[in-house]
Amino acid sequence: MVNLPKPLSPHRLLNLLKAEKSPLSALNLFDAATRRPGFTASPAVIHHILRLVAADPSLLLAHAARILSTVRCPCPEDVPLTLLKAYAKARMPDQALHVFQSMPHVFGCSPTVRSFNTLLNAFVESNQWPRAEGFFKYFEAARVSPNVETYNVLMKVMCKKREFEKGRGLLTWMWGAGFSPDKITYGTLIGGIARSGDLEFALEVFDEMRERGVEPDVVCYNMIIDGFFKKGDFANAREIWERLLREESVFPSVVSYNVMISGLCKCGRFSEGLEIWERMKRNERRHDLFTYSSLIHGLSEAGDLGGARRVYEEMVERGVRSDAVTCNAMLNGLCKAGKVEECFELWEEMGKWGLRNVRSCNIFLKGLFENGKVDEALSLWDSLLEADAATYGVVVHGLCRNGHVNRALLVLEEAGHRGGGMDVDVDAFAYSTMINALCKEGRLDEAGGVLELMNKRGCCLPTVVSYNILINGLLRVGRFREAYGCVNEMLGKGWKPDIITCSTLIDCLYESKMMDTALRLWHQFLGAGLKPDITMYNIVIHRFCSSDKVDKALQLYSTMRRRKYVNLVTHNTIMEGFYKIGDCEMASKIWAYISEDELQPDIISYNITLKGLCSCGRVTEAIEYLDDALVRGILPTVITWNILVRAVIF
Repeated sequence: MVNLPKPLSPHRLLNLLKAEKSPLSALNLFDAATRRPGFTASPAVIHHILRLVAADPSLLLAHAARILSTVRCPCPEDVPLTLLKAYAKARMPDQALHVFQSMPHVFGCSPTVRSFNTLLNAFVESNQWPRAEGFFKYFEAARVSPNVETYNVLMKVMCKKREFEKGRGLLTWMWGAGFSPDKITYGTLIGGIARSGDLEFALEVFDEMRERGVEPDVVCYNMIIDGFFKKGDFANAREIWERLLREESVFPSVVSYNVMISGLCKCGRFSEGLEIWERMKRNERRHDLFTYSSLIHGLSEAGDLGGARRVYEEMVERGVRSDAVTCNAMLNGLCKAGKVEECFELWEEMGKWGLRNVRSCNIFLKGLFENGKVDEALSLWDSLLEADAATYGVVVHGLCRNGHVNRALLVLEEAGHRGGGMDVDVDAFAYSTMINALCKEGRLDEAGGVLELMNKRGCCLPTVVSYNILINGLLRVGRFREAYGCVNEMLGKGWKPDIITCSTLIDCLYESKMMDTALRLWHQFLGAGLKPDITMYNIVIHRFCSSDKVDKALQLYSTMRRRKYVNLVTHNTIMEGFYKIGDCEMASKIWAYISEDELQPDIISYNITLKGLCSCGRVTEAIEYLDDALVRGILPTVITWNILVRAVIF
């Protein structure tokens, strides 16, 4: 029960509301007052309570409508405008429209261009372009003159729709119509263009801004710098940073420094990132968690554990509260450096601070396995209360890598049956790792069993990678029928074999003198919709040539040339095939095709030709080709001289 003083004036209620620290307590006080017979809340009271609920979307949704029902006096536009802005920010355009329409009879005021702009923005923030464009047309019917803020909202529409040229056109129109675009107009367009990746265009608009006398703020600089870094363009990012430093009226913000430090670290320029960090300290810009986290992550990834540790220690000394992301970056760096003891120390601290998450566990487990600490890793694994698919992948891979294949198999078989947070669906990586380990140990039947387990559980079906591993294992021990069965199963399930599948099968069948089977399989793959790349075609041509089936290789080669799908390797391969069967004339034609296809022979092309001609006793012609190579600036190798010396001596 809320106790209110008697009598209660609106001014007294406002003071009581301002004294409340909890929004809910203030709402209870407001409700009690408005239920009192004869009491009418003043505009100031209504405005204060609306500002409280506007700050929290859950309060806005639960209480705004009830507060509106208590309005009994005329209010200035600022009161409903508070609610309009809150609904726009919360992406609740229908509620915003209701408030807008009710302004005359509920609040006793008519909307001006400020309210029109806010409702327009509500439609834009909710990505309701047709409603936004329709409402803008209503401005004229309502005899409301748009202002710069109106056009800033329209600029936001164009950027969200990626209509940047229209946005540039709007700028030009505004200048011509007497509206002076401001920092927000330009900043909105620059930000949209920069996020799209067209930094040249963004910089063009940025420079126009200066030429038009609109001073860019630090946000504009930050967006351009960040855009260049995201494209990996360190040089231009640095140039814009230097321009910012030369500005007399604009200064780098904490965000500017963070963008630079993060970008430099991602570009691998860690020493320069540290220089910016030191500059930030000299200029008394307070480092935040993002600053420290970016540096720690970048330095750890680069193997500069000393630098990462120094930054981490300063962060702790300055009282900046760490988070799981930062600790994980430090933990990862320690693991990579093999500092297992320090890993355990940090792990304990993370536990005390409540900063461990599943990602932390995965990093630590991986680090322990990579440093050969299998017992410690298993102890950690057994103590876990929560895991994800990646955790199982780390454990299975780590155990297999350290030779504990049976234990890895047990972990995989237990997956989904441990209960609680450990009861998760394992992904294809863990299963594929297990299949690979079993194949390497020659336990092919068990590997096939793991593939069946994937099908049985249904949480993740076998992928092309899973099948490729098993197919390769079966082929290596000559179990062609079963490998072929795996291929058919894969095709039956809608998986298209990839280049690895094809090359593995064709290579193994070739080595086993089963070229006809390999050829049938090749046509089967093509029939299944496989679109081999040029490397795969070259492999098949090579196998044909190696099996003295140069006629079939020539058919495939001719098809490839018609489709303009050849490279120098293709020409070299078929040319070598013809030289091996002593067909120098056909090999010479292939040499001519190299130029026809706008390619340049390399030293491999010359070595093939020299060897082929010498083997046919045509040493003089071979010397002519050597002279041609020298004229082209192609230097002979040891192989080249060996070919010629052997031809002369023998």
